[in-house]
This record gives sequence, structure tokens and C-alpha cells, in this order.
Amino acid sequence: MEQHLARYLEAARFKDYCPNGLQVEGASRVVRVACGVTASLAFVRAAVRAGADTLLVHHGWFWRGEDPRMLGPRRERMALVLAHRLNLFAYHLPLDVHPLVGNNAQLGARLGWPTAGRFGDEGLGCWHDFSQPQPVALVTENLATVLGRPPLVLGPARRRIRRIAWCTGAAQDMLAQAAENGADAFVSGEVSERTTHLARELGVTYFAAGHHATERFGVQALGEHLAREFGITHRFIDDPNPV
Repeated sequence: MEQHLARYLEAARFKDYCPNGLQVEGASRVVRVACGVTASLAFVRAAVRAGADTLLVHHGWFWRGEDPRMLGPRRERMALVLAHRLNLFAYHLPLDVHPLVGNNAQLGARLGWPTAGRFGDEGLGCWHDFSQPQPVALVTENLATVLGRPPLVLGPARRRIRRIAWCTGAAQDMLAQAAENGADAFVSGEVSERTTHLARELGVTYFAAGHHATERFGVQALGEHLAREFGITHRFIDDPNPV
């Protein structure tokens, strides 16, 4: 499975902030996979209760620049994984970019926005042209329905959107690139203080829809792909996060 995932997600081509692939080696045979956004302690505990032998997440461990020591909560997470011989697979940028199971592709599909083009490093950002320009209120409602939470809307609010761009997670600083690619609006997960001013000055509507909320779908699609390929069972375990 490890080799298949490396090929399918083209993990080796990405310069990332963390190692992509198998981060912790556990059971030699994969039967039950628990999929989640982040390998938090709550997620690991829930996976153990569910009888999983493998964890598959978007946000794994060993991030660049963090303290490498196994202390406090990091030690507790690692001890639980080792005690139950769990495999931990994590894919960050490869799971954002993938054209089928990627976070951006999956978010667009669920919102009814087929990807018409890409922009940014590695083609991380996506855009879609509406056949009929959409009012901000309708896009806001669509996001709230699909994600289960209302987005924070910045910049122009009384307008119709012709081209919408998006990039899940913490991509608020791709707002200017979205504008350069003709977008009237941009959706991401997080927001910074500076984002408010830039959205106003660019005249681009910005939707901060939640880092966790916008990145729930890619790992689920990847789990479904693995189930088809290897005949394993998979289960999505959500550890809710308001950010």
C-alpha cells in the first residue's frame, strides 16, 4: 500500500513541510484504516476504539521547525500509536493537489464547482467560472450547507461572482494570486488580519471557511480509493476543530 500511495499521489515530487508517506511503522498487514484530518490524540484514541490498524491523515507529525523531542502530548500520541502497532500514513501537499482525491478537487466537487483551471505553486489553487454569475449570499449559503458552518465573508459583499477560486487550509495569502488569475472571489480555510485589507483593496470577496472544514473531504476520498484497490475497510473519524 505504501508504494501504491507514493505513486498515486506522486509524493516524491513535493518539497513539503513534513515527511509524506509512512511516518510510523506498525502492523505488517493493513485491514482497517481510520481516516482523519489530523493525527491528534483524540483521533488516535477513536481509531483504537474502532479497531483500526492503520491511520491515514492529512496533517501528520514531524513538521519542519518543531521541537523533535517526544515530550508531553507528543509523547502520549506516539506511545499510543506504538502500543497498538498502528501504521501512520500522512500526506500533506500531495493530498491538497491531487486532481481526483485532493482536498481542492473534492471541495470543488462537493460545491458543484468543476475545476476549470489551476494557479499557484504546483497548481495548488483552483478556479471555476459560473455559467450565471452568483450573488455572494448564494455562495455563502452553499459553503455553509456543504461544510456545516457559515464562512466569514470579507471584502465586497454586494456583488455577483463570475469566477471563484479556492485553496483549502491556510492559503489566505494566495488571495493576490487568485485576483491575478481573474477571480472575483476566493475561498480558503483560515484568515489573517492582513487578509481583510487586501480583500478590500483588491476588490475580491474572501470566504474564510475553516481550515479543518475545508480539508475533510480529500482523506475520505483517498480512503475510498484504497478500499477499492485493496479490499480494505475504511472509516472517517472526525475530531471537530473550529479553526
